[in-house]
Amino acid sequence: MSVTIEIDGRQLTVPEGMNLLEAALQNGIYIPHLCHHPDLPDLGSCRLCIVEVEGMEGVQPSCKLKATEGMKVTTDSPRIHDLRKLAMELLLAAHPEDCSTCPKYGRCELQTLIQYMGVSATRMSTRIKGFAQNSKNPLLIHDMNRCVLCGRCVRACGDLRGVGVLQYNKKELETYVGTLHDKLLTDADCRFCGACAEVCPTGTIRDLVEFTPVEKKDTLIPCQATCPAHTDVPRYVRLAKEGRWEEALAVVHERLPFPECLGRVCAHPCESNCRRGEVNEPVSIRNIKRYAAEHAGGELWKKNSKHLPATGKRVCVVGGGPAGMTAAYYLAKQGHSVTLKEAYPTLGGQMAYGIPSYRLPREVVAKEAAYLTDAGVSVETGCRVSDFKALAAEYDAVLLALGTHQGVRLPMEGSELPGVLLNSDFLRDASMGVETGMGKRVIVLGGGNVAFDCARTARRLGAEEIHLACLEAREKMTADEEEIEQAQEEGIQIHPVHTFEAILGPDRVSGVRFCNVKSFTFDENRRAVIEKEENSEHVIEADTVIFAVGQRTQISPEAGLELGRGNSIAVQPGSLRTSVPSIYACGDAVYGTRTVIQAVAAGRDAASEIDKALGGSGDISEVLAPVEMPDAFLGRIEGFGHQTRQPEVVREAALRENNFDAVSFGLADDGVRQEAGRCLQCDLRFTITPPRIWSDYDQNGKEAQQ
Repeated sequence: MSVTIEIDGRQLTVPEGMNLLEAALQNGIYIPHLCHHPDLPDLGSCRLCIVEVEGMEGVQPSCKLKATEGMKVTTDSPRIHDLRKLAMELLLAAHPEDCSTCPKYGRCELQTLIQYMGVSATRMSTRIKGFAQNSKNPLLIHDMNRCVLCGRCVRACGDLRGVGVLQYNKKELETYVGTLHDKLLTDADCRFCGACAEVCPTGTIRDLVEFTPVEKKDTLIPCQATCPAHTDVPRYVRLAKEGRWEEALAVVHERLPFPECLGRVCAHPCESNCRRGEVNEPVSIRNIKRYAAEHAGGELWKKNSKHLPATGKRVCVVGGGPAGMTAAYYLAKQGHSVTLKEAYPTLGGQMAYGIPSYRLPREVVAKEAAYLTDAGVSVETGCRVSDFKALAAEYDAVLLALGTHQGVRLPMEGSELPGVLLNSDFLRDASMGVETGMGKRVIVLGGGNVAFDCARTARRLGAEEIHLACLEAREKMTADEEEIEQAQEEGIQIHPVHTFEAILGPDRVSGVRFCNVKSFTFDENRRAVIEKEENSEHVIEADTVIFAVGQRTQISPEAGLELGRGNSIAVQPGSLRTSVPSIYACGDAVYGTRTVIQAVAAGRDAASEIDKALGGSGDISEVLAPVEMPDAFLGRIEGFGHQTRQPEVVREAALRENNFDAVSFGLADDGVRQEAGRCLQCDLRFTITPPRIWSDYDQNGKEAQQ
């Protein structure tokens, strides 16, 4: 039911019982305020929003008044002006004077009010509260010297989030906001949702990491920002917590066409940057995604999957790895006729021929590769292409997603000896079940995930003694920690900070000569600068050496394309176009060997770029699950900050090291929802209503037109 009220001579129709301050603000009439926030219950303590109401004696805090029929309100008068000025001066008397030293300078609501009202504390006896800044908590700083006791943080913690760890405490004559007995937030069962920092108008409670308004979302939701495909991690983790696996999987499918593969082998940069890791341990995001992919039927995302009408345009994708598969999938959904040509017998690229099956079972790759034909992609396997220009004459666009299937052989003594293998050849032969040429004593040169794939594959193929050596120190090795630990459990000997001096042997490999590394850096041209330890030369005997120090694209200058560093395909700046019109390139062939998730992201970019070139919008986005407003009420959970990460279920070393059966089973059934419940739900910050300040309104107090 609506009522008609009058504010400063303007007649307004507003809902009956609406907060009078909100009625004014929502209708473009600015009234100064500080303790009020539209998402929180009102206190009326700051006395800045006072107004005069016809028929009421004195002034009234507008945040505590409800709109009633015929109400006539005045928002400014000499009396109101003087009382507001006095209220502000009292606030400033106990507030630090120098705004320029404040981390929230330029974004502080109190500062904007000081400018608007033109006041200072010069008439008052100022005082210093003397609180020490508290930086002992994860994610948040508490600086109570800046507090104006508006109470927003306490109400946000209690009324909005239902956690209630913040309260008013006393220290001698000063009141301040803290926890019971001044416990650390983790020990007080804080949920670290950040609502207190979001509503604080002065920076008293603020984020430990500073950021600009432009950087805010990426800083506060780093899991989504650092995912190369920008998957909506908070949304699917929240659905997983509720056991809604169909919806969770649909959310993942909005950005990733192969969630079950990625649930096993994604490099998970989201976890490296997860804010929960600042509290204790990051959320096991990859395993939550895997569980959803394995336990949902997939009906929801398939039912809602878009497929635009046929455009009549023909596209050829060369390369059936994750980048090419992704691009082909989305281009087909945009309505184009897509043919994918793959040189090997099956789709998958490095997922099928590089990553060992104990990490990524081939049936999982085959299952998700079938999504391409479901989307209408015509797949031709066993089809190696070398004449790309001929394809360009046949198709409206050609995308080269060739991958990096050629291993790098270091130009060192003995590198051409029999018994020297290349990572890509070795892993591909092992995957295809053909003879690898490996002996019984193996040395792998390299410290990344591919090197460990080689070492662990060698173990499964029957090598009796395996060494892995690299230049990097143990803590700087690029391989995932889980890969390193599992390799050590399988008996692989790791030698960090080692130079590769020479491969020994007169007729075939007999060993490798190494030196210990004292320091290892790169100069300004990215060339390695290595300082060796004196008298540290030593030999490790072996009959097989596997180079795992990089991979390149198999393409020659005769292909007629401009090539870049490391035999990569050069593309135009800001574009994926090659030197030949209508031929595009993406993935490892452009930027070098990276991860599966980066290849998927590259495939998405390529699909969008080509779709635009063919007359489409380039918008490949989809909404496959209902978009719901998350519940702001979190509630208190005892020991929340101390909840530990659920362990991944891994097969014992003795049962796995002699076969290619799956090593990891992901999270246990009884642990995955508990793990999802550890999420801080950082995205809830962005459901909180932003503040309205006077500069949002024009000089007459009316809301400025945007």
